[in-house]
Amino acid sequence: MNRIVTIVAIALAAFMLASSTLFIVDQRQFAVVYALGEIKEVISEPGLKVKAPPPFQNVVFLDRRMQTLDSPESRPIFTAEKKSLVIDWLVKWRISEPRQFIRNNGVDIRNVENRLSPIVQAALNEEVTKRTVRAMLATEREKVMTDVRQRLQDEAKQFGIEIVDVRVKRVDFSGSITDSVYSRMKSERQRVANEQRSTGSADGEKIKADADKQFEVIVAEAYRDAQKLKGEGDAKASAIYAESFGRDPNFAQFYRSLEAYRASFKNRSDVMVVDPSSDFFKAMRGSGAGGAAPAAPRK
Repeated sequence: MNRIVTIVAIALAAFMLASSTLFIVDQRQFAVVYALGEIKEVISEPGLKVKAPPPFQNVVFLDRRMQTLDSPESRPIFTAEKKSLVIDWLVKWRISEPRQFIRNNGVDIRNVENRLSPIVQAALNEEVTKRTVRAMLATEREKVMTDVRQRLQDEAKQFGIEIVDVRVKRVDFSGSITDSVYSRMKSERQRVANEQRSTGSADGEKIKADADKQFEVIVAEAYRDAQKLKGEGDAKASAIYAESFGRDPNFAQFYRSLEAYRASFKNRSDVMVVDPSSDFFKAMRGSGAGGAAPAAPRK
């Protein structure tokens, strides 16, 4: 029984010893082997590796994949025109020298990011201050990113990293500048709107005046034509009356009496005091005697 326990204990100790000396290197990692606090070896090839058991040797792993550093905060930068811009950026980087990286930053990636951010911001500031707003927004944006990346290459070597790319994500005016720009844009739009309204009002008055003129001309021409037609009609009517009256004088007298009655009794409120035996009522009495048509008495 004691022999079995001894064998199990020896096997367990051997397993623990083997597990402490064997380790696996992933293809996405660097393996850094320490010997008594000193970097002994950097392993980049993936696979199963062997080292001395602790405390003689220890191993730490570093991520060899590409990392992204975003601008921690948006700070205004002045251009060559003394205009304030807010620029957001990002940097793509990866570890190129594991030994140098550990010596300067340790094994925590956040350490190098905290030290790299102000360097990127300073390089960007120097490039932006040499250019105008138009250049930053359109014509030289790519060149700014290229120049910043080149400036960072030498700085990055001391950290044991490689700068892969630098990108400017956003370029915008600061809050005060933005409000000023919006105010100017609003004033300009208001000016254009007022100008359009003035032009439209002037054109409207012109069209209205032209329409009134055409209206007056049309009405005048219509009145002229109506008077002309009326005159021709009156002339024809007079000719017909003259011809008819010439043929039958009694009919002419009777017609003129009717016209006098129509003019006299036109309104119900009219009052006349006339002798019934007067010549004015001759046609009503049925007399056929000739003579001039009676004149309408005064009201």
